[in-house]
Amino acid sequence: MGDLKLGLAQGYWSAGPNPNFVEMAQEAEKLGYDSVWSAEAWGNDAFTPLAWIGAQTEKIKLGTAVVQLSGRTPTACAMHALTLDLLSNGRLMLGLGVSGPQVVEGWYGQPFPKPLARTREYIDIIRQVFAREAPVTNAGPHYPLPYSGDNGMGLGKPLKPIVHPLRNHIPIYMGAEGPKNIALSTEIADGWLPLFYNPYDESVYNESLLNAGPDFQIAQMVTVNITDDIDAGLLAVKYFLSFYVGGMGAKSTNFHKDLFVRMGYEAEAEKIQQLFFADKRDEAARVIPDEFADSLALIGPKDRIKDRLQAWRDSRVTTLLVATTDKDQLRNMAELIL
Repeated sequence: MGDLKLGLAQGYWSAGPNPNFVEMAQEAEKLGYDSVWSAEAWGNDAFTPLAWIGAQTEKIKLGTAVVQLSGRTPTACAMHALTLDLLSNGRLMLGLGVSGPQVVEGWYGQPFPKPLARTREYIDIIRQVFAREAPVTNAGPHYPLPYSGDNGMGLGKPLKPIVHPLRNHIPIYMGAEGPKNIALSTEIADGWLPLFYNPYDESVYNESLLNAGPDFQIAQMVTVNITDDIDAGLLAVKYFLSFYVGGMGAKSTNFHKDLFVRMGYEAEAEKIQQLFFADKRDEAARVIPDEFADSLALIGPKDRIKDRLQAWRDSRVTTLLVATTDKDQLRNMAELIL
């Protein structure tokens, strides 16, 4: 395996931005981090924080982890990407994801079905915009270009972007959880952004990654907490995991829960969901086994983390995205890895 790169995962905002989000990115750049990543849910968008950071940094790469397909048409997404890539002098990495039916239909008012076919069309259109070789067209049913519906005026014409892209190939990463979606990322994207990844047991992803080429990138977010209180550190990870398994999805359709089941924790997943729906979040978090929370995160004293980093170095993961708002944690990870 090659050298493990480091990124800073800033996630999405809750009530507002973390006051030191620019300083954190600047510190990461000074320390030699490769990238900083911004996310969106149903609040802030992912591009604007990166524009803010990009204006106040020089070389750190700017990644979206992830922008939601249903939030923008493919050409609008490509425009955002082109603009940010030009302004940042070629630093953008475009992470995309379908999100889930609750957000897509509840927030964006768009239909969720056919996520794989939609993703394939979406990325194809974006690649056409970046290439700027011909006017952009798409014959697919999800994003027809030009528009061909009965309620249109029939006057649409294929267009090429006015702007000349700085790069005709901006790296595209897919946020994907289901086996077919992960396999699709190895076919049409440059990299993959997993939600959960256990470096001690990668078997759940083996089949999906069969066709991943040698340059395929995997950037995994990891909660880092250098602390002597391992139990308290793990409990915070369990709260995070149980929220995804129990609360981020409907009872009948929760892709995060499905992944938890595929990773071998079916009974725990059912219990977590039941407790979550009964509003017993503390109990739900405590159902997550210690060893599982531990395998997905880096928790404990520095020496312990140093030892546990070896599993990540030996894994398929190419970039560790450190989830922290603490400069000391950033520095410690730089010291341990870089």
